[in-house]
Amino acid sequence: MSARPISARQVISKLDFPFRGGRTPVGVAPSPHGSRWGADYDTAWARKPAARMARRALAEAVVLPAVAALARPQRVGLDRIEHLDGPAIFAANHHSHIDTPLLFASMPQRWRSRLVVAAASDYFFSGAVRSAVSALVIGAIPIERTTVGRRSARLAAALIQDGWSLLIFPEGGRSPDGWGQPFLGGAGYLSVRCGVPVVPVHVEGTDRILPKGRNLPRASATTVTFGDPLTPTSEENARRFAARIEVAVATLADECATNWYEARLRANAGTTPSLTGPNVSDWRRKWALGDRSPRSRRQTRPWP
Repeated sequence: MSARPISARQVISKLDFPFRGGRTPVGVAPSPHGSRWGADYDTAWARKPAARMARRALAEAVVLPAVAALARPQRVGLDRIEHLDGPAIFAANHHSHIDTPLLFASMPQRWRSRLVVAAASDYFFSGAVRSAVSALVIGAIPIERTTVGRRSARLAAALIQDGWSLLIFPEGGRSPDGWGQPFLGGAGYLSVRCGVPVVPVHVEGTDRILPKGRNLPRASATTVTFGDPLTPTSEENARRFAARIEVAVATLADECATNWYEARLRANAGTTPSLTGPNVSDWRRKWALGDRSPRSRRQTRPWP
């Protein structure tokens, strides 16, 4: 009975270096074999002087003019942060991919020049080209979407302590229906850990420009409202502070829909409408959301 022939692959599989990777010497810890993308993508190069100069040039030539043409933003509350010194965490609601360039264009230059954006690692850092564009154009850093991962938290905290400000969307993703989603704890955790204030920000109108599920934008007016900086109290842990941040953004949404005085009255009474909208059927949620066409600014009907 003749022997079965041995394939070349079987021969190579029995050989060692250089046909296979070398073995780790005894006493040396093996190097980790993590992915190059996602949360493991190294964005340090995008904060080098050359990359920062390129990002500023792109902002002046492309991002700011595009935002002005598409979003026609009205900025409210910049006086509330004019005396804020040092790095800060800007926590905003999230309706559209337009939110990031709109907020970038709406911030004063002293924060815009040293700003990193917490971006979903599974979306913005899913491959070589998308990762490089995200890091260079918007200064993005990879953040796990649903948890505060150790690597992401260490990176964000190290940058904040090095003087960089952070833009984060605590909802973890874009709104699926025009209403907000419950805030996750990342902004509160980083504020407590790093000892920096959180600036609540409300963005209105970007869901009319490029909502989730649409590929082509259409121009519409928007409003960006900055709130008073918040700092955690000695009695607040990260979770309680995150809940207060969500209420602050909801108050800014109420201010945008009505006016500052009425929003303050409801905030003091504890009756500020939730960002997540009424817990009713889909058609009533759409009705309460109001006219979302690009013809005019917010036309939300008060609810309930």
